[in-house]
Amino acid sequence: MQQPVRKGSRSDGPSRGVEANARLTGTTAAVLLFLLAAEGVTVLRARALLTPHVFIGMLLVPPIALKMGSTGYRFTRYYLGSPAYRRKGPPPALLRLLGPLVVLLTVSLFASGIGLLFVGPGLRSDLLLLHKASFVLWFGVMTLHVLGHLLDTARLAPRDFYRRTRRQVEGASARQWAIAVSLALGALLAVLVVGRVGHFLAG
Repeated sequence: MQQPVRKGSRSDGPSRGVEANARLTGTTAAVLLFLLAAEGVTVLRARALLTPHVFIGMLLVPPIALKMGSTGYRFTRYYLGSPAYRRKGPPPALLRLLGPLVVLLTVSLFASGIGLLFVGPGLRSDLLLLHKASFVLWFGVMTLHVLGHLLDTARLAPRDFYRRTRRQVEGASARQWAIAVSLALGALLAVLVVGRVGHFLAG
């Protein structure tokens, strides 16, 4: 079991890397929950709100990649036998089984959605069907995933923002910048791609 950290002190040894990874994952997850909730509103009237739907969808891509990177890093370190990650232990069995499905369906959902903006009318119906089917499956799996990690996300996400807990693990500013840069890249992607909405509607 991971040793407790005294108030106002830094964690020491390899456990710092484990906690830093957990904080990055938790904070990124909180950002994604907010953005996905906004994206969910646009799904209710997808055609009328297609422009914000595409904008938010593209904004989501880099933060999703960042979270996949942080969770993939933890996965890799654990299964390669890192003592610190072994001490922390794996997620519950159900969440471990859901993890690959979450990744696969997320990639399918976003890849098909982006593809719809660029393919011609001949491929659009098949790709739209894939996008809708991916969403239905993704929504079910993601609901379980979010509920399973909700308490950890609520516990970890604020730690780099509170003065007392921020000092316990080095790199809080770097983690915050990583999230900010991912959002900036997402906004840039959104600006570059959102003009394709007119092409999609014309088709």
